[in-house]
Amino acid sequence: MILSAHNLHFAYGDRAVLHGVDISLHRGEVVALIGPNGSGKSTLLRALLGHVAAKGDVSWDGQPLRQLSARALAKRVAYLPQTPTYDTDHTVGDVLRLGRSPYLGAFGLESTDDAEIVESVAHRLNLNDLLHRPVDELSGGQRQRVFVGRCLVQQPQALLLDEPNTFLDLKHQAALVSLVRSLAKDGLAVLIASHDLNLAAAVADRLVLLHNGQVAASGTVDEVLSPAILSDVFQTPLRRIDGNRPGILPTFE
Repeated sequence: MILSAHNLHFAYGDRAVLHGVDISLHRGEVVALIGPNGSGKSTLLRALLGHVAAKGDVSWDGQPLRQLSARALAKRVAYLPQTPTYDTDHTVGDVLRLGRSPYLGAFGLESTDDAEIVESVAHRLNLNDLLHRPVDELSGGQRQRVFVGRCLVQQPQALLLDEPNTFLDLKHQAALVSLVRSLAKDGLAVLIASHDLNLAAAVADRLVLLHNGQVAASGTVDEVLSPAILSDVFQTPLRRIDGNRPGILPTFE
């Protein structure tokens, strides 16, 4: 087990956001956090990384979060926020190389191994021809691949993605699902926060449904993607469509 978190609580001032949340993640597994806006998905990801001071216990690869330095944590887990930041004058290659920061020596010099890892990730994500392009000149889909690449260059054991399909059209959403499944097959653990129930169902091995900062349901896609459960949480009538992977649609009267 790469991630184990128990009884997480967090509040922004007087507004409680997480209430006793438990979550786990294994190598080679994709888990999707789903739930309405404001249910605590993004806050939970930040709590798992120590970006907010939640109460409870979080361990990465058996090591308590509070005992891990920022560098040690970055070698275990990479995080892609909803709105990644970058310098406007950075090229694709510049952004990818930032992923090697946890491994650089005292003078920040890039080694041959660092360069080879950047090249390998660029090749895997079809970014070779874009390495010298400014990130500002890229399309939304290209830019998202660059930010995922920056995470992969860290060589993490786990990847946390917050709404990674934002601004992606259907073609690039399908490519994202394919990439995430491929990464999991290679042994990477992936935790995705998504408001898109159908994308979550397409990519995940397990779903964790958050509602008002609590786990309302957790289990396989078949178990959690239940119209009865989801209609209650989302406060709207929903129906399920079964196929290779089930999907959820609103019921229009």
